[in-house]
Amino acid sequence: MVCALDDCEVWSVNLLVQWRRLGQYPLVTRREETLEAAGLAERVADALRRTNSTVAVAESVTGGQVACQLSAAGGASEWFRGGLVAYSKYAKFTVLGVDRGPVITRACAKQMAVGVRRLLSADYAVSTTGAGGPGSQEGRPAGTVFIAVASAVGSQVRDYRFDGDPEGVVRDAAEQALRDLALVTSEGGDNYLGTRT
Repeated sequence: MVCALDDCEVWSVNLLVQWRRLGQYPLVTRREETLEAAGLAERVADALRRTNSTVAVAESVTGGQVACQLSAAGGASEWFRGGLVAYSKYAKFTVLGVDRGPVITRACAKQMAVGVRRLLSADYAVSTTGAGGPGSQEGRPAGTVFIAVASAVGSQVRDYRFDGDPEGVVRDAAEQALRDLALVTSEGGDNYLGTRT
């Protein structure tokens, strides 16, 4: 399953199939990147079903892309509690309980994950915040992203720097958030959260 394939994207996928029949291969397509994210979401789904656990998401820089992939994974209604796109500072402060101040920080990412986990009574939560670009924000260069994963064991925040235009940063950050979540939800993955931040 793929989220929000519009007519243009379907046409592009069909064109890709035609190119491959002719032996021509573009380097990487948006569709292939989407399929990788979908595969990561399925890994999360399998792990959560196996442990009868749930997950919630709080997104800023990724604007709902993590939730989109999770909601398209198999059996999502059983394990996906939901998500919040807290793009504005107001939503972060009033809904998720983030401390007032800069929001492109490790502390904000952690508070977003902890806040949405509490708000939706989930076993796990993942959050994203960052500077998507094209320019810097809050003194952070474009492509700076903080991703947090939280569970009852604790939370972990990781810093990333993605290259590219804003669309590429959003896509790469969402995929990395799914990768980090898959790591934690896999067997023994809570060890990832061993160092509380």
